[in-house]
Amino acid sequence: MGQAIKQAEIAKSHAEVPIGCVIVDNQTSEIIATGFNEREETQNAIKHAEIIAIEAACSKVGSWRLEHTSLFVTLEPCPMCAGAIINSRIEEVYFGAFDPKAGSVGSINNLLAETRYNHQPDFLGGVREDETADLLRNFFREIRRKK
Repeated sequence: MGQAIKQAEIAKSHAEVPIGCVIVDNQTSEIIATGFNEREETQNAIKHAEIIAIEAACSKVGSWRLEHTSLFVTLEPCPMCAGAIINSRIEEVYFGAFDPKAGSVGSINNLLAETRYNHQPDFLGGVREDETADLLRNFFREIRRKK
């Protein structure tokens, strides 16, 4: 999660919502891909940290199947990202802060636990929750202060 937090800090330095993601190969424990939010910079709604990391990981391994990998992200995945996680066959998901407005791994619904999908990754939320939530709170507090 520490490396995902570093990615979130990079996002913040780009004036993006500070969300970061890393994908780890479970067989070697190596980080195979990273990502951070790029929606503002690209003006592209799908440029979430998870999507960027998943695309990079697929390119790195040469397959859309990311079996034997774990994804670490600083904020609970939204429905789009949860869908990408399911479709890419990621084995495990760890996230920091819960997202009561868009979270789809427990807050609003739990797509990763939905047995009607063909894949259900293991998941754990609240990893370094205070730290990841503070990143977001402080970011938005600063935006409000500037306005």
